[in-house]
Amino acid sequence: MHTPPLIDAGMRWAETPRDVARAADITFSMVSDTAALSSVAYGSDGILAGLSTGKIYVDMSTVSPRLIRELAVQAEAAGASMLEAPVSGSVSAVEGGTLAFFAGGEATTLEKVRPIFDLLGQKVIHVGANGQAATMKIAINLNLATQLLSLFESLLLAERGGIPRETALEALLNSVAASPAMKYRAPFAFKPPAEVWFNVKMMQKDLQLALALGHELGVPLASVAHANEMLLAARAMGYGDEDFAALFKVVARMAGVNE
Repeated sequence: MHTPPLIDAGMRWAETPRDVARAADITFSMVSDTAALSSVAYGSDGILAGLSTGKIYVDMSTVSPRLIRELAVQAEAAGASMLEAPVSGSVSAVEGGTLAFFAGGEATTLEKVRPIFDLLGQKVIHVGANGQAATMKIAINLNLATQLLSLFESLLLAERGGIPRETALEALLNSVAASPAMKYRAPFAFKPPAEVWFNVKMMQKDLQLALALGHELGVPLASVAHANEMLLAARAMGYGDEDFAALFKVVARMAGVNE
């Protein structure tokens, strides 16, 4: 663990999530998936075990809305308040303090935590009750893989039509087809970042959350189902730990084009 710089800056070490929640007025968690959140929240050493009257628990993970609602009930039973606040933004947004937060929970709880959010980001959107921010984040993230997959299909189609790859990519990223996310993400297919920001496995986790939620709410997600299969193919091809821009390699191999 890279703890010395944080401790040097004034952070105190605690042995368990429970100890953190006991010591802090506001406890934050941000983990990779639903199972990881359950592991840090529940149990005798979990965050819930350390909550008491007046404390606030904030989770910032992209996880199952059902789990968030369950945690909120448990926190309330302990006399505490629960707030969820998944974020939108890349590593550069974290470094630049320009994250956007989607908050779910009571407005009064949000106002108590807002000064901390204001230090970390530039926008807080209160979307509703606990569980609804997770729903919003899932609805946003499903777009990333589907958009990128479509953009790569466009790129390969143009290349097969005789347009140089670099020229086609430039045209696509300067057209109405390019969202801000595509402008920074698509080039990763050809020049990966030094440190992977969001890999294939994590992207597939979010799509599977979306598919489960779509099934629960009766919303057909055909494009998400297709993107999920392509991410599964990426994992089978050995790209699971690469940035999910590795989708280009999958489409290229299927098209018989050199990557």
